[in-house]
Parts: sequence; structure tokens; C-alpha cells
Amino acid sequence: MKKFIPAVALLAAAFAGSTAVRAADVEVAHWWTSGGEQAAVSVFANEFDALGGDKWIDGAIAGGEASRSATLQRILGGNPPGAAQFNPGRQYEELIANGQLLDLTDLATKENWAGLIRPQSISEACLVDGHWWCVPVNIHSWNWAWASIPAFKAAGVELPTSFADFLEKAPKLKAAGITPFAIGGESWQISGAFGVVQTSMLGLEKREQILKGKDVALAAAEMPAVFTKWREFKQYTDEGSANRNWNDTTNLVITGKAAMQIMGDWARGEFAVAGQKAGVDYACLALPIEAPTVSTGGDIFLFPKNSDPAVEAAQLKMASMMITPRVQALFNNAKGSMPVRDDVDMSLADDCMKKGLEIIKDEKNIAVDAGRWLSNDTTGQMNDLAAKFWADDSMTVEDAVAQYVDILKNAD
Repeated sequence: MKKFIPAVALLAAAFAGSTAVRAADVEVAHWWTSGGEQAAVSVFANEFDALGGDKWIDGAIAGGEASRSATLQRILGGNPPGAAQFNPGRQYEELIANGQLLDLTDLATKENWAGLIRPQSISEACLVDGHWWCVPVNIHSWNWAWASIPAFKAAGVELPTSFADFLEKAPKLKAAGITPFAIGGESWQISGAFGVVQTSMLGLEKREQILKGKDVALAAAEMPAVFTKWREFKQYTDEGSANRNWNDTTNLVITGKAAMQIMGDWARGEFAVAGQKAGVDYACLALPIEAPTVSTGGDIFLFPKNSDPAVEAAQLKMASMMITPRVQALFNNAKGSMPVRDDVDMSLADDCMKKGLEIIKDEKNIAVDAGRWLSNDTTGQMNDLAAKFWADDSMTVEDAVAQYVDILKNAD
């Protein structure tokens, strides 16, 4: 017997079906604009689009601070992007407190993010009060120096075995017409490299006491040597550093015009785009060279709440895609970072990534990123101080330490 279905029911079913599969455009705010960064973000975009239906709409804005600021303004203005890149830490704590982010807990529980993501400090950036508010996509470490092997050979010196050894060899590099120490003029570049020197000189325990424990007495005792050592590096930079961004600075090392740059492992993506090979064209020196560590910085993506069910479904699909083993391997190999899960295919990993993965196996080697402990305001003050001390030779070490201690006393 033929079964008859009322027309109203057919229309309702058709409407429900079309709603369930309706595609959504997801605008993604991020600051990945250099060659290596673009190669990496293209992995996300292509893999998401390949899932079918929904579309990745790129919303790149150069500069992390500018991109985050624009995202926050849009969220507050009621016109949020579908997804946004942030750094793990306290940059988005107010969005969580105000209920402005999509809760990813059900997805994370289903896919066992807590069991897959390592080290635990990476999960802690997104897992707040038992709820997942973002997805970590990589482990980035500031604790790297990138050295031009041809530049050191041209100067007739070996690769450095410590910061002290580098500073001893720097005059020979300079005499050979090579800029010994490459750095750009942005405050985050200066403060980032300063932080690496600080970690190398203090060790992880004292560093944590100062930055997490706000131990002002220890800071007053230990930081003079750090500022003194940091100033030694300046005499080996070039005059063009003041107005230079980070990837153009990396290019000086790539082309052999500069010997070394302290920069996070995202620099590896620039060497890859240039077709250079680790151990042949450049060396990746985990810092401190004598006892390498990995800092747990990186990138996370959060998903602002959206009233459109199709967009929300696409947001969840994007979050799931970003954490899959295949995408983790492809993205992090292009980005220069390490995957947040250790069950991915590392056949594509180069020697630098393998070195970082080996270091991070032991939690004693992990330096928690200071952004987990310090507010944006405190971080900004410390960044400004490091940049001011670098730029102003008239500022004494004593003045710099006094200001550092004062910032620490009032840190929130």
C-alpha cells in the first residue's frame, strides 16, 4: 500500500533538512602575514574548506596586538568574527568571565582533548573552571637562537656554545663585515629576546619565583646581572634594527648578512620558505645552549558566541579540524612550532622540530610562558621597559632594575 504524507510535513522536513546542511562563512581573525606564517595558516584554510560546505574567510591583520584589539572591539560591538587567534594566557579572561565565548567542552570531551594535549600547561590555557573555551593549536617556544652557518664560517669561528661564547666571538664576526646579533625594533621582539637571556641566566626556578611568585627581593638581587648582560648584545647590532620587523630580521640570517637572531621557533617557517636546511644552511640552537629549555607559548583559537546556528556548527567543525593528527602535523611543520599532541605523524618533522620535541619530553625542561602569570597591562609595562632600556643608553642598570621591581610590586 502506498503511504501518503501530508504536504505540510514534507515542507517542514525539507526546511529542517536545508537548515541542517546550510553552509556558513566563518571569518577568521589572525595576524599571520609573513611568508612562513601564510604557508601555515593556508593549511588550516585549505583543510577546513576541503571538509565541504562551510568556507574559511581570511581576516588577517598584521601585528598581534592590532589583531587582538580589533577582535575585542568587534566582540564588544556585537559583530564578532567567527574565530580569532590569541596567545595562551590572560588575554581573553574577560571574554570568558562575560560569557562571550562558545563553550567547547562537549566537543573537547567527545574528542578527549584533555588526554591528547600535552604538556598540561598547554591545556590549562583553554581549560578554565572545568570548561574548554579555546583550542590550542601549537607549542611555540621563544627559547631559540637562529644562526647562519655560512656567516660563522666566513668569520672563521665556530657556532657558539653559550651566550658568553657568542659575545667573545662577536668581534670577529663584526670584523668580517657581518652583523653579529640581528634584532628588530618592535618592543615584543626586544622583550622576547630579553626574556630568553633572563631565563638563561636565572634558570627556571628563579625565573618562576620572580615572574609567578612576584619575588621582588629576588628580582632586586638577580636582575642587575641580566640587564648588564643584555646591554652587551647591543654593541653587536646594526643601525637598521630600529625600524625592522621580525621576519625581515630573520632574512638577514637567511642571507648570511647577520650571524644570529634570538627569536621564537616561528622563525623556522621563514627558513623553510627560503628553501634552507637545518644543519646545512642554518643552525637552530635551543637555549640556553648548555641546558636547553622550551617555553610553552603558542597560539590558541577562540570562537566568539554567534546567534546563527549554522555559524556555530561551523565553528565546532573548525575547532575539531584544528586538533586532528593530520592537520597538527601539516600546520606545525609549516609554522615552525610543535604539535600539541604526540600521536601525529612526525615523518615531515625537520631536525629543529625533533630537537624541540625531545626537549619537551622532560617537564623539568619546560618554562611556562610568563603570559600565564602576568596580566596584559603588566606584560606591556615589562615590554616597554625592556625596549626603553635597549633604546636609551643613558638609562642605567640601577634605574632599569628599580623600574622592573616597581612593576613587579604592582603586578596584577
